[in-house]
Amino acid sequence: MAGSTTNISIRMDADLKSQADTLFNELGMNLSTAFNIFVRQSLREGRIPFDISLNQPNAETIEAMREAERIAKDPNVKGYTDMPRLFADLDA
Repeated sequence: MAGSTTNISIRMDADLKSQADTLFNELGMNLSTAFNIFVRQSLREGRIPFDISLNQPNAETIEAMREAERIAKDPNVKGYTDMPRLFADLDA
């Protein structure tokens, strides 16, 4: 696969590019190298190499989130600021 190269242009939000540059720099590469890794992995797997979804919670998860909000707002529910006290109450 080594040999000639070609240039491509990608439009991207400036803030997103800045964040990506920072991340990839910390990983020891630039955006071009990261994109090449993405493309090679896509070709290797024959798909986008990660799941793409809307991540919409199902009805059960939504209800659990609502219950958590109710519990968090309930002044009668005991809260904990440290784990030892929580475990002590659980053992009681």
